[in-house]
This record gives sequence, structure tokens and C-alpha cells, in this order.
Amino acid sequence: MTYLHTNTHTIADKEFATMPGRDEENLGQPSISQISTDAHHRREFSEDTPLLRAATDVPYYHSTSSPDETFRDHELAADTELGTDDETPSEYENRLGRTISYSSQTGIEPASLESAMLRDTSRRRQGINKGVNGVQRSREGSVATGADGDGNGEEHKTPFRGGVSVRQFWLIFLGLMGAMFIVCFDGTIMASSHPVITSYFHSANSASWLSTAFLLTSTAFQPLAGRLSDTMGRKPPLIFGLILFTAGTLWCALAQSMTSFIMARALCGLGAGASMTMSSIITSDLVPIEIRGVYQSYINIVYGLGSALGVAAGGAMADTLGWRWEFGVQIPPLLLILATSCIFVPRNLGLSHNKENESFLTAMKTFDYKGSLVLTTGSTLLILSLSTGGNIYPWTHPLVLTALSIFVVSTPLLIYIEYHTPRPIMPIYLFTRAPRSNLIFSNFVSAITINAIIFNMPIFFQAVRLETATSSGLRLLVSALAGTVCGVSTGFLITWSRRLKWPLVLGAALIFLGPLTLTTINKDMSIVFILVFLALASMGQGFQFPGTFMAILAVSEQAEQAVVTSTLMLWRSLGTVIGVAASSLVLQNALVKYLDAFVSGPDKEEVIRKVRGSIEAIVGLDPHYRDQVVAAYSASLRATFIGATGVGLITLLLVIPIRMPRLDVIAPIRKAFSRVTKKRTDYTSPNIRTIDNKQ
Repeated sequence: MTYLHTNTHTIADKEFATMPGRDEENLGQPSISQISTDAHHRREFSEDTPLLRAATDVPYYHSTSSPDETFRDHELAADTELGTDDETPSEYENRLGRTISYSSQTGIEPASLESAMLRDTSRRRQGINKGVNGVQRSREGSVATGADGDGNGEEHKTPFRGGVSVRQFWLIFLGLMGAMFIVCFDGTIMASSHPVITSYFHSANSASWLSTAFLLTSTAFQPLAGRLSDTMGRKPPLIFGLILFTAGTLWCALAQSMTSFIMARALCGLGAGASMTMSSIITSDLVPIEIRGVYQSYINIVYGLGSALGVAAGGAMADTLGWRWEFGVQIPPLLLILATSCIFVPRNLGLSHNKENESFLTAMKTFDYKGSLVLTTGSTLLILSLSTGGNIYPWTHPLVLTALSIFVVSTPLLIYIEYHTPRPIMPIYLFTRAPRSNLIFSNFVSAITINAIIFNMPIFFQAVRLETATSSGLRLLVSALAGTVCGVSTGFLITWSRRLKWPLVLGAALIFLGPLTLTTINKDMSIVFILVFLALASMGQGFQFPGTFMAILAVSEQAEQAVVTSTLMLWRSLGTVIGVAASSLVLQNALVKYLDAFVSGPDKEEVIRKVRGSIEAIVGLDPHYRDQVVAAYSASLRATFIGATGVGLITLLLVIPIRMPRLDVIAPIRKAFSRVTKKRTDYTSPNIRTIDNKQ
């Protein structure tokens, strides 16, 4: 981290010299400008976000007062100065921000401040949360003026940020939840209705492309939408995504050929990726971090209901109303959501202070075009190769090999571009500094583990227990329900406990235990035990995914919310694709080995060919061959779950060393720090740059 030692330290030294609580016997201590350089050599944490930097870049020198007394004196003194007649609330906010920002320079030892951040801080909250003219500083949020926060109307308290009133927030939030619900519904209806659609177009061999096209575009566009929202604000990417999704959905309902339908699904994916990403980002912009968990639980409810309804109703609607109405019924609510977003989402939401008055063309000059192109190309080709390899085409097919080769070449190129770009679309420092690197990678490997289980358990039910596809689907609903309940509970429990680490560790432990216990299942085991073992990993997902999202928001500055959200969602999507592709590769290779070893008899080759082509053929085999094939599938699935267990262990190892602050500590520090740096600092690169001190 690089500081520019100019006017900023002059102001800080004056503030420090006159700070309440500095008596004569402390006058011999060095000033901020004298000791700021030494702070770089005394870091106690590996995290380097601007938020935690205020509390972790701490110089060490002795003070006559204890650390707690020094910090308390500064807070109480700041509260005492509130009553002066010549100091406006805005001036006080700036002073409070500087006091907290530079409190690390007032003789607090690193270990003491570290302990203070991680323990109960009632004294600190009493000082920081005192009101200014009746407005609470931490829990009460901001003051909204008028229904639209435009300054016209009567001032009133609101727990939300961005100057929005309570009414305006709920109109925005309900619209975002509606968009999420429809996107989740649309993303899962293909699971049960694609046979009807492909039969209508007489293109059963193209069924895989219905899901692949949607997945390709939705995943690739997520980071692009996040970074665009930092440049032009949150509203334009959200509106653009909703328009694309609405147009793509209408196109699906009217498509007259399989090629046209696949292109429409790709357009739906673009809109879905932008809508989902922007919904999460806007929610984080408006909701304070200390109550963000509650609203994450609402999101989890909507996500679970939309996904479940899509799977359950997709086939029924295709059989009764016709498959075109699956998409047609989405158009009216999408138009309503689009209108609501256009009216109520603030125009400047997400724009930093120095960009509010910039023109669109001026703002776009700083956009990372090279990084966006390379990232989109690389991620698209990776998903394309993993989705089609071993499924639509063999792994040796030229299309698969070419896509993988371009991805391999684009990876180092992307790293080089992002390292040398002032405003990267995917900052490299997110992957090199804990705890955010641990959170992103644990999220990634968790998605691999979870989807390896979800993809292969239906094979176990159908190939080993010889159940029908319908029965195996119903078995999965038990684990899905368990995961949804845990996901909904996590947000509320985080808000209640104010602690962020417990869902990470608990979720990672369950994700590790899930595949570990599944290595013991066989066709004779009680179905109750099998369903319990299957539910473990889903429960882990319910704890860890919301916990990871909350944790990475908590250790990131407000200016970084969009980029960390889109990065986290991109890596989770990549983990989903890799989990399915990698587990399928392990299963198929193990199956070749075990079928050759277990199957014996004069019709061995014919039996192997049949069961590799269709799992349903196992039921019609002679009992002698059927038992051999079942044993081969059971052994192959055990090998797959062993591999998933190893990946799950990586998740656990990544989250155990993480140290997370409490929400009730981090919220007031973030708020005060952001006030004093709002007009001075740009957090879009790993090095803090002082804007108004640049030459």
C-alpha cells in the first residue's frame, strides 16, 4: 500500500495535535507523518482492505494511557464536542471519521486493537452511536428526504442507505426479489420441460445446448455487469439486464426453430446474469452490513422457491398449457418489475463522489475493456469445453481441445492485464490477500463438491438402487429442503449473533462430511441413512454460501461491493460447471475400469455397451449381469465421492485460519472511515490513491 505524504498528513497532524485526550506528557510522542512509514512494517493481519487497514496498520510506541482508555477518551471527547454551536453535523461527521481513521496512530498497540475488534464493544458503540440532531449514526442508517430521496420533502429517519425512504426501499427490494424469482424459475424449467421442447423441434440431440447456452452467457456476463455498475451506476446495468431477459424470454415463447430457441436462451442468460448480479449489489448498497443477513435470508427464500417451482411446474405447464406458455407467463411480471426499477432505483446509486458529475463517455474511458474481453472469452470457452466435453462431443474433439487451449493462453494474459490496469474488472489482489482470497476459493471448491454430489446421486439411485428417474428426483428434494432451511436461517443467525465465522466453519465441515459419509453407502443400506448423508452437504451449502457472501461484504469497502460480489458469483458458477464436468470424468473413467473387472460372461462386451449408453438398460439385464453392473457402478461412484471428499477438505482448510471481525465493530468503523475518505480516496485498485493530492 502506498501513501502520498502531502496535504493529508498535514491535516491529520493538526487533528492529532488537538485531539482530546492528548495531555502534556504525551506531547513527546511522534506525529502521524513521522510514524506513518513505520506502520507498513508492523502489520498483524494479512488483509489489506481500506476498511480493516484503519485498524491494522498500527504503529507501535508506548503511551501513558492504556489502549482502551485512549480509544474511549477519543470517542467520549468526540461526543462532547458535538454540542458546540459552531460545528454542523456534516463537519462533525468529518471529524468523527478522521478521529476513527487515525485512531490507529494514538498509541494503540496492534494486539490490543485486534482484541478490541474481535470482542464485545459496548463502550465503543455507546460513543459512536450517539445521535446528531436526533439521527442515529450506526443502526439508524441515514436520513431520507422525500419519497425519492431527492431532497424535496420532509426529512425522516430510515434504516437504509442511499437516501431512500422505507417505502422506496421496499418497492425496490420487492422488484429485485421478483426478478430473482423469475430468473431462478426460468433457469430450472429446462430440467423437466426440455424433452417436450426438443421433441417439438425434432432435435433431441440438441437438448444439452438448451442449458449450456444459458449457462455460458449468464456466467460470463456477471463480472462485466458488476464493473460496469461502478462506472455508470447501478441502475443502467440493472435496466439493461431486465430488458435483455424480457426480450429473450419473449423470443423463447415465439421461437420457430431449435436454432432460434437456443439463441433466445443465450440472450436470456445475458439478462439473467446481469439481473441476478445487480440485485445482490443493489441490496448491499441499500442495506447496512449489520442487518444485511436478514435480507440475505429473504433472498435465499426467493431463490429456493423459484428454483423449486421451476423444476416442479415446468413439466406440468408443458403438458397442460404448452411449453410456450412457460415463457409467456413471465412477460407481464417482468414488465412490471422493469417499470418499478426504472421509477424507484436512484439514478446515482453506486457512483462514487468523483464520478457523479462525469458524462457517460468520460466515465467509460476508465473501463477495463481489455480485461473484460479476455475474461469473458476465457470463461466462456472454459464453460463451453467443460459442458460439451464427454457429453456432446468426446474430449478429443477439435472444438473441445481448441476451447481449452484458448482458455489456457488467456489466463496468464488476463493476470497481466489486470495487474497493470487501474480499475480492473477482476482485481488480482482479491486472490492474493486473506481473508478474501480464502473466501473466494472456499466458495469455488465448495461449489465443486456440492455439484459433484448433486450430479451423481441420481445415478446412484437409478443405477445402484434401480429406482426410477421420478423417484430419484423426489429423493433429492429432501436434501434441497434441508439446504434451503439452513440458508434461510443463516442470515437471521448472523444478524442476531453479529459473528461471521461460525457459518463458514460449520458449512465447510458439513460439506466435507457429506461426501465422506456417502463413500459408505451401498444398495442394501437403509434409505433413511442415505438421505441423511445426502442432506449433510446440502446443509453445508446452506450455511456456507450465505456466510461467505456476508463475510466478503463485511471485509470490503462500499466502493468494492460490486466487484467482489460479481467475482464471488463468477467463481461459484465456475465451480458448478467444473464440479459436474470433473465428477463425470472421474465416474466414466472408473466405470470403464470396474465394468471390465466385474462383468464376466459370454455377452460381456454387449452388456457393457448397453449400460454405458443407458442406465435404464440395467433393469432389463439378466440377474447375473445386473448384479455385476450394479457392483461396478457402486464402486465407480465411491471413487467419485472419495475425490469430492478431498475437495471438501480443501474448503475446510481454507476457512479455519480466517479471522473475521464482528458486525457491530466493523459497521461504525466503515461508516466513519467512508465519510472522511469519500472525496479523497479511490479504492478501485490495491493501492490507495489520494485524489485531490495528485499532481
